[in-house]
Amino acid sequence: DVYITGITAMNNAFQEAAMHDVSTLTPLMFLIVLIAMTLLLKMFAGTFATLMVVLFCIASAMGVTGWLGIVLSPPTTTAPTIILTLAVADCVHILSTFRYFMHRGHNREEAISESLRLNMQPVFLTSLTTAIGFLSMNFSDSPPFHDLGNITAMGVAFAFLFSVTLLPALKLILPVRVSAHKSRASHFMDSLAEFVIRRKTPLFWVMATLIIGLISLVPRNELNDQFVEYFDDTVAFRVDTDFATENLTGLYIMEFSLQSDAAEGINEPAFLSKVDEFVQWLNQQTEVMHVFSLTDIMKRLNKNMHADQEEWHKLPEDRELAAQYLLLYEMSLPRGLDLNDRVKIDRSGSRVSVMLRRDGANLPSKDLRPLAMRIDTWLARNGDTAQGAKGSGISLMFAYLSERNISAMLVSTAIALLLISAILVLALRSIKIGIASLVPNFVPAIMGFGLWGYLQGEVGVAVSVVAAMTFGIVVDDTIHFLSKYLQGRRELGKGPEEAILYSFRSVGTALLVTTMVLVAGFLVLATSGFKVSSSLGLLTAIVLALALVADFLFLPSLLLQFDRVAKDVAG
Repeated sequence: DVYITGITAMNNAFQEAAMHDVSTLTPLMFLIVLIAMTLLLKMFAGTFATLMVVLFCIASAMGVTGWLGIVLSPPTTTAPTIILTLAVADCVHILSTFRYFMHRGHNREEAISESLRLNMQPVFLTSLTTAIGFLSMNFSDSPPFHDLGNITAMGVAFAFLFSVTLLPALKLILPVRVSAHKSRASHFMDSLAEFVIRRKTPLFWVMATLIIGLISLVPRNELNDQFVEYFDDTVAFRVDTDFATENLTGLYIMEFSLQSDAAEGINEPAFLSKVDEFVQWLNQQTEVMHVFSLTDIMKRLNKNMHADQEEWHKLPEDRELAAQYLLLYEMSLPRGLDLNDRVKIDRSGSRVSVMLRRDGANLPSKDLRPLAMRIDTWLARNGDTAQGAKGSGISLMFAYLSERNISAMLVSTAIALLLISAILVLALRSIKIGIASLVPNFVPAIMGFGLWGYLQGEVGVAVSVVAAMTFGIVVDDTIHFLSKYLQGRRELGKGPEEAILYSFRSVGTALLVTTMVLVAGFLVLATSGFKVSSSLGLLTAIVLALALVADFLFLPSLLLQFDRVAKDVAG
């Protein structure tokens, strides 16, 4: 049997996983969207028009990606699926309002005109805030996530453009048939609105308790990444690597380059002694399975040159003798082989390879980071020869990537929060309502991470970008709900309870449909055999579902509590 593993095999596995997702998940998502929209909206022409908008958005975004020279990578292959779900969300809001006015007896021109008038601002605002959320991914330390954010932001811009131009045009051309009967979703929204209004105070405290409870679970999450486990057992690389790990060593290796003072310095007994001291210390660490260094070769050569006597299994004590050993060894190697993988060409430095494993399995990155810190501390304390040496390797890179991503994403989320807050205050023309709206916008991501801490308990490089990415999407539902609420209060002169009922009736069904489509889209990603895509999809779906619960149950009760104090709403 032949098992192929290593970094080259892993790079190929990344590409294979990405291509598999593109060829299977994206078509599956198209099918789910078509079925969901047809069943929920009961508008075949609207479903066809939405499909055209989605195709135009994806083609335009990916086309601009090609013109800009952005290279596709495994994370960016999820962009078409994300763009699909976001484009559908814009279309559903316009179609739902169009359907509402058609029910009330308007002709199609009047219905589409009113739908655009009422939805232009909220759709523009949601597109803007969503784009800001995805653009904030440029703060990530992982360039592929920069590309994912930029591609999706372009897709969001095209989604707004086509949803307010192509979609209305198609609705005016295609045949339209709207049922005269009130849908079950409308009856459900009326019942839900009445329930929320009637139970506003208990709902407020129940939701507040739930939010605090989920937030308290956030510390259960640990930063951990194991790049081998990015792939499931359907990927040959994972199977081969697991076999190699169980029977040989594995891929989790740290490399160190120890430098001497000058060329040919690796022959100095003092340098060899310091390297050997470092190697012996490494072998004492519980996470270390094997250490390979130049000193192993020198000890074995010294023993061989003394009739294999065990007492000579030590480093040579003379510089000239060490140099002669190395010369003899390299001359005896087969043609084309040398020690250039172990020492520098000018013989000024040597490489030490540390193979890591714990209990017959790969070493988690949460345990690798403390080991790396201990090694850095030892190197800093033990002589000039070892100073300045730093560990490297792909395992160490992944160990710190999620940690650095978390820090970067906190900054990006804060910036996105400030920008979106300013946009909401200006758009809603109310500082108090704008600030109050941030509560249901901000808490779903924190609640999602709390639930993730209970379900999974590990945050990797993919999960670390979810908060920044979903923040812009979560704001969408809140903006649509608030725009209808404020319209009821300002334009129609309704009281707080009546405005809440009006919001549920006019936009509640659209929020339910768009959230179901978004959650379905990201749950499709969760079925991927590539963990970066599956974790990103699952946590995003959780956050979006929690956002809908917050907007339906917490936001109305918050507004009813808040509107008694916010006197400037009517103005």
